Amino acid sequence: MDALSATPPVNIVFAGTAPFAVTPLESLVAAGYRVSAVLTQPDRPKGRGHALQAPAVKVKALEFNVPVHQPLTLKTDEARKLFEELNPDVLIVVAYGKILPPWLVRLPRWGALNLHGSLLPRYRGAAPIQWSMANGDAETGVCLMQIDDGLDTGPVFDCESTPIEPNESVDELTRRLARLGAGLLVRSLPKIIDGSLHATPQNNAAATLAPMLSKEHGAVDWSLPARDIHSRVRAFQPWPGARTEFRGLALRLLRTRVGDGRTAVGADSHGPGSLIPGAAGNRSLGVVCGDGGILELLEVQLPNRKPQSAVDFLNGMHVTEGEKLQRLDEGVADNVARG
Repeated sequence: MDALSATPPVNIVFAGTAPFAVTPLESLVAAGYRVSAVLTQPDRPKGRGHALQAPAVKVKALEFNVPVHQPLTLKTDEARKLFEELNPDVLIVVAYGKILPPWLVRLPRWGALNLHGSLLPRYRGAAPIQWSMANGDAETGVCLMQIDDGLDTGPVFDCESTPIEPNESVDELTRRLARLGAGLLVRSLPKIIDGSLHATPQNNAAATLAPMLSKEHGAVDWSLPARDIHSRVRAFQPWPGARTEFRGLALRLLRTRVGDGRTAVGADSHGPGSLIPGAAGNRSLGVVCGDGGILELLEVQLPNRKPQSAVDFLNGMHVTEGEKLQRLDEGVADNVARG
């Protein structure tokens, strides 16, 4: 029996925008489900040329010859008419980026399901993957939930957890969670449709938030422990990026590594933010952090320059022991951008 004949005849509308949503969409199509339409956000200008770029989900949907709709808002009569004509049995939402109006949540026969990138009720909101990594969590996961009128507050059908590796990038973690979530979605959907899988209310007392990332979140605070800063460097790539001030310039930290626990020569005599050449060997550059630990810089980027290894930065800028990295002043960032 092929996948199509094994799946119930369900009319699915899929709502997603970010790359995280691509693998779940692929999994539904591969499992033989009928995805009658994809809802995604409008194309946005990107890059120095500000050319319009289609969301990743739109690109994938067009490969499958699935009709794509990109309304600016769902709060119009036209949007409501569109969905009434599509008449979905279930709306599946994955990293769409907009809150659904109540009428849309209630329209489908089986309601609206959200595949969320955290272990709910932790990290409700727009950036759950980034905040779980930024906060140094040992594990995260994905949950399939029923959407209600709140922000990620609906009852949960099922979750699957996974460890966060110590030096894993946020892109690597996002791809792993997308695969994990795709499998969870395809396994759970038939049980939701036949009524054998029931949702459990969340414990609101244990809820935490994962707000949308802003530019201010990228400013490195050198009074924090080295491991905390390392977690934020990994979590905030590419936006908002981990940024610090060096000689009046905005310096982006692209890759870092926590020191092995040994005290670097010179570290005891300098405060947080102090640069220590040779902190992890002759060809290395470390920074003293608030806990006295060393954060080793691996790759950095100066304004209007290409990314470079910390060794090339050390040699090219003739960094001296004890020079300081400061918390970035937004005025410095603005001057760099204009210059």
